[in-house]
Amino acid sequence: MEAVPARARVYIACVVTAALLCLLPQPGARTTWWAVVLLAALYAGCERVARSRFVGICHPAGTFYPVLLAGAFLLPASAAALVAVPGALLSQAGQRPVALRRVWRAAQLVLGVWAAAGTHRLLGGPDAVAAGDVPYALGPAGAAVLAFCLVLALLDGGILAVAERVPVRRAWRGLVARSLAPIAVHGLAGLMMAVLWRSPYGPVAALLVLLPMCVSWWAFAQYHRERAAHQATIRALVQAVDIKDGYTRGHSERVGQASMMIARELGMADERVEVLRFAGILHDVGKLGVPTRLLRKDGPLTPEERRVIELHPEYGHEMVRGIGFLGEARAAVLHHHERLDGSGYPYGLVGRQIPESARVVAVADAFDAMTSTRSYSRARPVAVALAELERCAGSQFDPVMVAALVEAVGRTGWHPAVTADDEETRPPRVPPPGAPLSSRPGAHR
Repeated sequence: MEAVPARARVYIACVVTAALLCLLPQPGARTTWWAVVLLAALYAGCERVARSRFVGICHPAGTFYPVLLAGAFLLPASAAALVAVPGALLSQAGQRPVALRRVWRAAQLVLGVWAAAGTHRLLGGPDAVAAGDVPYALGPAGAAVLAFCLVLALLDGGILAVAERVPVRRAWRGLVARSLAPIAVHGLAGLMMAVLWRSPYGPVAALLVLLPMCVSWWAFAQYHRERAAHQATIRALVQAVDIKDGYTRGHSERVGQASMMIARELGMADERVEVLRFAGILHDVGKLGVPTRLLRKDGPLTPEERRVIELHPEYGHEMVRGIGFLGEARAAVLHHHERLDGSGYPYGLVGRQIPESARVVAVADAFDAMTSTRSYSRARPVAVALAELERCAGSQFDPVMVAALVEAVGRTGWHPAVTADDEETRPPRVPPPGAPLSSRPGAHR
């Protein structure tokens, strides 16, 4: 989000102010400043390495939580919070505005580490760490990890609700559940670092804990590289479709976006939301098997030509069925032209026989088709398109999916685009009289 809303800037300013207050030295606290400098340098250096091309991890979450949590177990709260600042301010932001994102990340980590260190100290954790009493130290460390996770989730949900107007009931949904397990593993590594740090072996032994973590980071990086290769393959397929059918350029990406909006409105898990985005993007990939002259034909289609075009879902399914990570997206590619009343294609499925993913993509596909200018129709206003979807809900579209799209568009808006490069020079194609597929919403090639 390059243009950050004013309300989001106010929210970030409040969080930064709270973080600055947490950095104020605590009266009577004894701080080992060389340990603060060493941990801060270690965290900053490791973050840079993790996001380098050699490792390839670009996930926005903190990769070296073990170092931050080790600081929370070893240092007073204000000093432990200071460990996160240099690494966060020097990290790669990925998107603009870079400075604001870095400051936000630093403030978020400061508050999380401060809460973890305070919780750990309140429960007597430092004494257990100093004594090397690992079983007893697990309780305070676990509570500190939970506090760290809760603070990060609270702040992440808040920025979603304020900056992107995500409903409050959904902004925090699943944040703690998704992050608690990996952060707990990092917390255990941080506890081992702290115990070894206080042992006769000293800080050098504590650094050895990071070696197995490096192996896991490397494996994580390979996973993301493989996923990036998959996404590059998807982009190539979509670009091929866009080049072949110029009238629908950008249509696939918009259907993916609309599918994602519907999935989020229905409260689906992030993994399913991503799969449905892929389903929307790839739903028309089978058009690569349809003759270009039919896709670009200005006049009415003959029944034979229409039957050829109606084969594109099966072509698309054949093309993507070997891509394992797509999951239920493959069913959406095959069935996105099915209709609840059984009049769709390719198999004439009825009602709940149609996979849920296909029912989502069908609504997203029809919505973008109606709000975009095609060779045979002008774009309709968004309100008119939504009203048409509601009119056909129950017979052609799943009413639940239609209601979810109406709610999502009403909250966030929709910005349709004219996808034909030369739409001013081509006359609109008149649909053939009595052709049922061209007289309904979403009736496009």
